[in-house]
Parts: sequence; C-alpha cells; structure tokens
Amino acid sequence: MRVFIALAVVAASVWLSFTKPPRLGLDLRGGTQIVLETRDSARAEAGPEATERTLEVLRRRVDALGVTEPTITSSGERRIIVELPGVQDPRQAAEVLGRTAQLTFHPVTGAGESAREDTGGDTVEGKKEKKEKDERTLTDEDGQPLRIGPAGLSGALVEGAGAGFDAQTGGGWYVTVDLRGAGKEKWRELTAEAACAPPGDPARRVAIVLDDEVISSPQVDPSVRCDGGIAGGSTQITGDFGAEDAKELALLISGGALPVPVETVEQRTVGPTLGAAAIDASARAAVIGILATSLFILAVYRFFGGLAAIALVSYGLISYAALLLLGATLTLPGLAGFVLAIGMAVDANVLVFERAREEYAARRGRSLRSALTSGYRNAFSAIADSNVTTLLAAVLLFFLASGPVRGFGVTLSIGVLASMVSALVVARALTESAAGRRALRRRPGL
Repeated sequence: MRVFIALAVVAASVWLSFTKPPRLGLDLRGGTQIVLETRDSARAEAGPEATERTLEVLRRRVDALGVTEPTITSSGERRIIVELPGVQDPRQAAEVLGRTAQLTFHPVTGAGESAREDTGGDTVEGKKEKKEKDERTLTDEDGQPLRIGPAGLSGALVEGAGAGFDAQTGGGWYVTVDLRGAGKEKWRELTAEAACAPPGDPARRVAIVLDDEVISSPQVDPSVRCDGGIAGGSTQITGDFGAEDAKELALLISGGALPVPVETVEQRTVGPTLGAAAIDASARAAVIGILATSLFILAVYRFFGGLAAIALVSYGLISYAALLLLGATLTLPGLAGFVLAIGMAVDANVLVFERAREEYAARRGRSLRSALTSGYRNAFSAIADSNVTTLLAAVLLFFLASGPVRGFGVTLSIGVLASMVSALVVARALTESAAGRRALRRRPGL
C-alpha cells in the first residue's frame, strides 16, 4: 500500500511540475516595488484603520492598471508595500497610486476669464457674490477656464467606471460611470440642473474634479430634458477619447478617494535579467546541494543511501509541486528556503539508517527488513520533534514577518513537510521493498 501511495504522490508531482507554471515574485520576475506611507490630513488621522482603507483603494487602482498578479500588503501601522511584476516604467504607476484622489462632481456655472480669477481682479461685489455661491475657476481638460459651483456629488458614491469601445455606431471610445446609493439621485439632480442650459452653453456641462484638477467636463446630452436629469445611476461619457485616454479616465474615476494622503518613501525596480540570473543561480545551488548530499549518503550507506538519494530527488519534485498547487509566490528568499530544506530532507534518512544499523548489529539473527522496520519506528519521534520545531519557526516567520521573509517561511514550511513525505513514505517504500530481496540478504555489506 505504501508503494502505491508513493507512486501516486510522485506521479502527481511530476504532472503538476510540467503542466502548471510557477508564480514568481518581484525579485525573480522583474518589476517595480513602491513603498507608500500614509500621512495625517486636516480631515483624518493616519493610523491602522486609515491605512487598511487606503490599501483597499490602492488595490482597486492597481487592478484597474491591468498588472498581472500584483501584491499589496501593509507593513506596520502606516506603510503599504505595492509590488507590480513586469512594470519597468514605474513613473505612471507611482503617479496614479500616489494621488490623494479627492474626486468630486460639480455644476458648471459658466466660462471663466482666467484661472486666476479667484485670487484677484474682480469687483468687491463680484467677490462677494462668488463667496456666497462658493464658486471657483479651474482650467478644464482643454486648457480653457471654467467656473464651477460647489460639489454636488462625492467620488465616495461611485460604484465603478470602465472604458468601452462603440464598434456598432463607430462612436469611438467612451467611459461608463455607475453610482450607488444616494449618488444616483444626486447625479440626477446635477444633470437635471445642467440640462436646463441650451446646448453649447458651458453651464450644460458637469465638471469631474480630481485633486482640484478638472479631468473631464462632459456636456449633458441634448436628449436629456430640463429638470429630468439622467436617472438610474448609470451614465456614459463620450468624447474625442483614445484608448489610453478612456482607460485612464475610467481608472481615475473608479479608483475612489484615498482616506488620507500617501507619500512615496521608496521605489525600486528589478530588471527581468537580474531575476533570470537569480533563478539560474538558485537552480544550480539546488542541483549541487542534491548531488553533494546524495554522494555523501551513498558513500556512508551504500545501496540504501542510493535509494535515499532517489527519495531526495522526489523531495524536490514534491515540494515544487506543493508550491504550484498552493499558488505560493516563489521569491529569492523562498528559493533559499527550498535549498536549505534539502539538507534537512536527508536528516530523517540518517536517523532511520543509524537506528536500523544498531538494531541489526545488536541482534545477529534479525532480518534486514525487520531491523529497517524497527529503525523507522524508533526514529520517528526524533524525526517528528526536529521537523515540528523547524515548522513552528517557519510558521512564525510567515505570520510575524512581511515581504520576502514570508516567502522564506512558506517554502521552508513546504520543504519540511515534503521532506517528511519523501523520507517516511517514498524512501521507506523503496528501502523496505529492497530489504526483502534475496540478493541483498546475501550481501549484507551493501
């Protein structure tokens, strides 16, 4: 039965190794790591809760960037680590991630004379009127001054936004915006007010403002009647968009507002060539480690050492397949844990063989198979103790550490468990099957 289990485990490991690609970390695949730190603002104080909410907003922004398998984790109370595999030009990503993104929707009251109108150049009466209406002048996306009123809708009520292409009518790229809760009625009121202005009038537009910058100011369609507005909480923004423009606008709208400002404190880019070199060096180290360990146990334990070396190769397959099955990210420290576990994988065999030798020498009339079975039974407690203590240390690394150190803890844990399977299942199946052979009983020196 043990033989069939060993064959099934090895066969499944081989199949997984050849059919499922590994998930490589940033240091092996290449990409960009950005470390952000939350800061206090006039409206909110940075802390664990604000950092967690900021992390969720950043996760939505990264997802909208289309990066494959990004990693976003918190480190301490204020820091957030963002890893973007495959991104070699981090400037755009850092700009999008670092924006405070105070997103608001404003009614447009008219065209402004200049973007400096708010600070001077008006009559006392005009200033008083502007103050009462809380109006201000900003530059729109085409560089033209636009006078806007107070915010009628917050970005917190945006459910999502996406870019699309109208292939049927040839209308080009557009952006859809979906609102939730009270945002649906506020959007209807905002567009209903704008629809009362004649087509072409700046007052028929709605300004979408991000961090005091107008990112879009679409005009309400002529089909929308005055005081009716756009109901349903979903709208479509059309215009002279290219693919990148539409996607970026959708990203900025759907990304949401950060609860507190963030500052980039560290930025690191790893090239794919460096990652490939690290993989090659780690693979060589693993092969050399397996060969050196195999030669040692072959010299000391002869034939049974050769069987243990075969089990050692199966350990490599089992641990690698387990990494693939669990979807764990393979990092450079993780590869170090994998190589380290090679030496640990043979410890169990050494304990078993030494106990078997003692049993065989103490009772001359005892069969080799019986001595080997006693060796496995008597060595089990020592094997379990050593592996459990190592496993506890690896688990603590995973839960208490962060970043690459967690990867080391994951691969070390998998390596420990795989070493027990290879030693107590695969190696035992091989050695007990061989111990029953007549040819080996005739040559006890082997």
